[in-house]
Amino acid sequence: MVSIGLTTRLTNHQKHILKTLEKLDAPISAQDLHVQMRCIYKKLGLATVYRGLEVLKLHGLVQSRTAINGTSLYTLASKHQHYFTCLQCGNFIDIQACPVCQLEAELEQSLSFKVFYHNLEFFGLCVLCQDSGS
Repeated sequence: MVSIGLTTRLTNHQKHILKTLEKLDAPISAQDLHVQMRCIYKKLGLATVYRGLEVLKLHGLVQSRTAINGTSLYTLASKHQHYFTCLQCGNFIDIQACPVCQLEAELEQSLSFKVFYHNLEFFGLCVLCQDSGS
């Protein structure tokens, strides 16, 4: 599991959110995360999942991005991912390179600001949507 000094202050639900996110290869919505967690916590409410995700974001453990349909998608902040997102079909492709890391380190140093994560996302049309002629 993600190791930080705060883990003892996290609730069991928050710890389980982190464990679940560690196992995933792609971002997940709070609703889908709720469905997965209900297998273990039968009476878990969706609001509890949202609150847990917000607390974890404030601690710099979870990051979110907004899909083109407006849904927030969550991943571990330590998974440092960037995306190309198709505006037509909504599919996204993980981008491996990150030209922002050096800038992040410089800004953190010069501004005495603690950066938990950053997002880099490009928007356009994927190959399939380009080929469909739309």
